[in-house]
Amino acid sequence: MAMVQRYFYNVKHSYDRLTDMFYWPMMDLLIWGLTGLYFAKLGGDSQHATTVLLTGIIFWIVTWRAQYEITTNLLSEMWDRNLVNIFASPLTVYEWISAVTIFGGLKMIISLLFSAGVAFLLYQYAFLQFGLWLFPIVVSLVITGWAAGFVVAAIIIRFGMKVQTIAWAGAYLIAPFSALYYPISVLPDWAQKVALIFPSSYIFEAMRQHIFTNTISVDKIVISFAINLVFLVLSICLFVLSFNKSKQMGLGRLI
Repeated sequence: MAMVQRYFYNVKHSYDRLTDMFYWPMMDLLIWGLTGLYFAKLGGDSQHATTVLLTGIIFWIVTWRAQYEITTNLLSEMWDRNLVNIFASPLTVYEWISAVTIFGGLKMIISLLFSAGVAFLLYQYAFLQFGLWLFPIVVSLVITGWAAGFVVAAIIIRFGMKVQTIAWAGAYLIAPFSALYYPISVLPDWAQKVALIFPSSYIFEAMRQHIFTNTISVDKIVISFAINLVFLVLSICLFVLSFNKSKQMGLGRLI
């Protein structure tokens, strides 16, 4: 909880970190939302087309924010030359993992609610249209983001700041296979097979089904959770192994 409080202090006194919670989601909604409205009018189905696009934008924030907070908070310790200090304390690597997931989850909720509010004001987007399914949908996407975040963090903690670019690109590597705005069926055959590996693709497929038919595939939700749990366990194990290896080599070398 001390680490969670530390990261909140960083956000409170850092305008750039406050900005990325609100500015980028708003820009995405303005640019792509208006683009979606235009193409939807051209195609003659403005309601469904715009809803699909806005759903992809808003709910991708969940996965991206979950991954982003893990990796950027790790990098912030490196930038501040504080990595050795925090792990010279009684703080364990598992406590740090708990701290960044709690902190990232809280920031994600703020960004998600803000984005949903903006989408409602601009496009009358019904964020609560998924009803009680909203909870498992968000949880599954959060776990996907955590798994991606710990994989990226494992690479950073092993190789240092020379690979820090992947902290921002991490989740977007799986975005084309997550079928945010389009069904998996439009992908090439090889990409469809890859998409089935990622739990986020099942969630977005289920959400589109709900938009068009007002029903949802429970099977897809269950499959996404099953894959997510496997990925999350493996990603945390990979991060811990990378951390321990890096610790043996000396964490000081990372800064």
